[in-house]
Amino acid sequence: METMELHRGRLVDHLQRVVRDLPASQRFYTAVAGALGIPLGGSSEGWFWIDELFVSAIDSEAAAGELTGRVHLAFQAADRGAVDAFHAAALAAGGRDNGAPGLRPYHPGYYAAFVLDPDGNNIEAVHHGPAERSAASVRVRFRE
Repeated sequence: METMELHRGRLVDHLQRVVRDLPASQRFYTAVAGALGIPLGGSSEGWFWIDELFVSAIDSEAAAGELTGRVHLAFQAADRGAVDAFHAAALAAGGRDNGAPGLRPYHPGYYAAFVLDPDGNNIEAVHHGPAERSAASVRVRFRE
């Protein structure tokens, strides 16, 4: 399969994960996001968020007492070094290896690493190789 152009953007507005152990998940996701240069967005009683990822405790109002099912979530990385840093940070923060950093056959230049988070979800960091982006990110400002 040869892919020469990818469109990435605001297809998904946000994602909510419901977890068994919120402090363990917050340590894990804060570490891996930090390795990728993504700051913690904030936290409140029973949940925290990083960019568009919201993580809730199972006993939070938003969770309604149900865990979310197993997911595969991929974070974009700025370069191969960020993928390597993600993998190391994830393992140091309680993640389990699910695929060491390296090239994958999905398209030329696809460099990724995979870890399992504290709830067994497959979390990936990927750098798509040499490419030109139309914008670094989408900025949304709310009007009153």
